[in-house]
Amino acid sequence: MNRKKALAALLGAALVLAVYELHDGTAALVEALKRKVPQEQAMRAEASAASLYEQIQAEAGKRRVAPIDARVDRVWKAIPGYNGLEVDIERTYRLAAQRPPQEPITYLYREIPAKITLESLGAYPVYRGNPAKPMVGLMINVAWGNAYVEPMLQVLRDEGVRATFFFDGSWLAKNPELGKRIQAGGHELSNHAYTHPAMSRLDRSSARSQITRTEDVLKQTFGETNNRWFAPPSGDYNQQTVEVARESGLQTVLWTLDTVDWQNPSAVSVVEKIERRVEAGTLILMHPTKASSGALRGMIAAIREKGLAPGSVGETLSPERIDPVEGKLQF
Repeated sequence: MNRKKALAALLGAALVLAVYELHDGTAALVEALKRKVPQEQAMRAEASAASLYEQIQAEAGKRRVAPIDARVDRVWKAIPGYNGLEVDIERTYRLAAQRPPQEPITYLYREIPAKITLESLGAYPVYRGNPAKPMVGLMINVAWGNAYVEPMLQVLRDEGVRATFFFDGSWLAKNPELGKRIQAGGHELSNHAYTHPAMSRLDRSSARSQITRTEDVLKQTFGETNNRWFAPPSGDYNQQTVEVARESGLQTVLWTLDTVDWQNPSAVSVVEKIERRVEAGTLILMHPTKASSGALRGMIAAIREKGLAPGSVGETLSPERIDPVEGKLQF
């Protein structure tokens, strides 16, 4: 009887041990599975991230736009460069990784600077911007007459457009308040010599004086210390003019398209001329006259209808990129 009890007790103990080992093994298996699931999830997430990164890399190669270097053209002389464009892969990836999977990828870009700049070309005049940049420069040369300045400023204000005003220094010295209203409109104030001379007929010292005296007015009266442009009066210049301007830190600027507004054409004919001939990079010359004042709003509309942005000389000749613009520029 005692032997039976002992045997039963032994079998019970063995059964308990077996159950315990089975439970312990199952627990170990469960723990192993628990560890394996996150590992597999992590591996899948890592593979997905790598696939997303590779997708962005591949698309970036297709979307890259090479920069265009500034160059000297046989006809147009110095032509500014235009920056390229490339996808910022790291920023694009970080943004894409946070988006819901069903949403498309938003690509973020950065500019690629041109290697050769306008400043590095040497002493050459500029007649136009880069034809790859969808922008048109408005240059308004001011040497006499005040009647149409305010109406032109109003149109520019209404349309949200900056222009470049090239000032005869003696006019600017006599009309500082009007000059300050132009400046307050966000427009570019630049150099048009001091007494509207024929620059090609001046000796080097006189040419330098014409430029530096106007620069002094711009700096001392208006605080304009970063002017970069010089427009020779009547478009008259020689190589000495370009060199003297460069020595003063200025690029000599002419024009691509002349309104010839001093001949008093009708505003309609001026607008029609712009519609026919304006293109990317065009610099349009005008003065504060009845013709250009009456035509300015129509000129801006004609420029925009071609998908181009009207703006200042500085904006047009800058290598910085812009998109084709519809509607108003905001500033």
